[in-house]
Amino acid sequence: MKLTTGLAPLVAIMLLAGCSVTPQREAVVDAPIASCPPAPAVECPVCEARACPGAPVVERVVEKRVEVPTRVPATAGELGLTVIGAVEWATLEPPGLRLEARIDTGTETTSIHAENVRQLEKDGKRYVQFELLDPASGEIHPVDAELVRRINVKKGESLIERRYVVRLWVAVGEERSLIEVSLSNRPDFEYPLIIGRNFLTDVAIVDVSQRHLLD
Repeated sequence: MKLTTGLAPLVAIMLLAGCSVTPQREAVVDAPIASCPPAPAVECPVCEARACPGAPVVERVVEKRVEVPTRVPATAGELGLTVIGAVEWATLEPPGLRLEARIDTGTETTSIHAENVRQLEKDGKRYVQFELLDPASGEIHPVDAELVRRINVKKGESLIERRYVVRLWVAVGEERSLIEVSLSNRPDFEYPLIIGRNFLTDVAIVDVSQRHLLD
């Protein structure tokens, strides 16, 4: 009991001494918090402004029909005959050849320029074989036609031309007739076809001051 009581003061002293020798902890100073670097500014790309599309253009095709009036040939005289000019277009059949013709009231028989004219026989009948030239295209049209007769045509004071006469369909405007046509060799004439009175009588009246009155 005496030992225990004597140690008490000693323990107290040692505790006090221990408190004085124990190093004190330094106060911890909070370190400044590092701030985040500022975020780089990102600029949005400027988009090109697009214009609104315009209204679609609708093309409208407008069809307009124009009626072309048909020229009606003039008529004259008590019989109401068609008036034609001194020059008209005519068609010969055969061969369906279209020619510019001279209308001549002073000539009795219609005539046409023909080449390589020759007479031949077929089945006991006399025929004439000849060639007609298309001045527009230069095409040659061979024709065979039955011989009707022969005529003598006086050219000048003493020269006489002997011609063959055949029948051909001749059409001028709406008039079409099967008439006699004499075959002549006159390449120097301006018009290869001369239409005479054997076509014109009771069919047409000629106005010599006009040309191409028919369609």
